[in-house]
Amino acid sequence: MPNGLFVGRFQPFHLGHLATIKFALRHIEELVIVIGSAQKSHELKNPFTAGERIQMIKGSLNADDEVDLKRIVLIPVADVGVHSLWTHYIDILVPSYEVVFTNDKFTCLLFKERGTKVVRPILRQRKELSATEIRSRIARDADWKKLVTPHTVKIVEDIHGIARIKAIFQKYSESN
Repeated sequence: MPNGLFVGRFQPFHLGHLATIKFALRHIEELVIVIGSAQKSHELKNPFTAGERIQMIKGSLNADDEVDLKRIVLIPVADVGVHSLWTHYIDILVPSYEVVFTNDKFTCLLFKERGTKVVRPILRQRKELSATEIRSRIARDADWKKLVTPHTVKIVEDIHGIARIKAIFQKYSESN
């Protein structure tokens, strides 16, 4: 079986991400999960550090009986700022892979241009299972916990992530 790659920012890790990982593991031997924009945190689109995201992902996968953590590699990757070099940059940082799992149109384009096989997993509840929607719900005190794993909830609460997101949203709204 081939090895696969799943790239995301995981801001935060949610049930849609978990479903994609389970889907990928049914089709490949080993899955490399790239935590993208690893250098970013405390921003509107990137409120969590790479380390916090790794904790969310690893803890969530470890708690799930359907996932074999021995088949998963987590690698944080910083942005390079040049789209045409980005996939090459990933290649020097991660183990070899034959297939990329993504629904991001731009990521699909970049990997397909290089001749890499791309699989687009079926998205469930896309409107709700979106990190943008989850961050917005956290900022508005709306129901967000049902959209993420229990471990993600624990990490967000332990790091005072709710207050962080609210402060970031407040700062952003004041500057616009």
